[in-house]
Amino acid sequence: MAVEAVKEYFAKYGMADRVKEFDVSSATVELAAQALGCEPSRIAKTLAFMVDGHAVLIVAAGDAKIDNPKYKAQFGAKAKMLTPDEAETLVGHAVGGVCPFAVKEGVSVYLDDSLKRFTSVFPACGSSNSAIELSIAELEEHSGFICWVDVCKNW
Repeated sequence: MAVEAVKEYFAKYGMADRVKEFDVSSATVELAAQALGCEPSRIAKTLAFMVDGHAVLIVAAGDAKIDNPKYKAQFGAKAKMLTPDEAETLVGHAVGGVCPFAVKEGVSVYLDDSLKRFTSVFPACGSSNSAIELSIAELEEHSGFICWVDVCKNW
């Protein structure tokens, strides 16, 4: 299971005990916010796209939406989300639990500026009922991100 891979990853840093697993679904921003008791904007959703035949993950605030013109300017292509099957095959996590941790080789991770307004956020951990609270510095360290991008709107 992908959540086990994420826990193994965080165990290397003494952080596996910070991974929370819930008895309820946290597969959407709203459900994750309810499970965690936080505002939806602090959920760090990981959106999976296909760019030039490769999986690209964008981690953004829960209240942010992809801005197509900004996305095209950043990546040189129209935003094309991965199908659920593609996400699981190419990224290694099923939709509802996609996160930037313990992903398959060749997956590129970007962090959206919409996250910078928070001191900590809650990304998923590989399953539809898991999350971890990370500071922005911890998210940078553990996501293996390439760079910060500005590809979202409405936040």
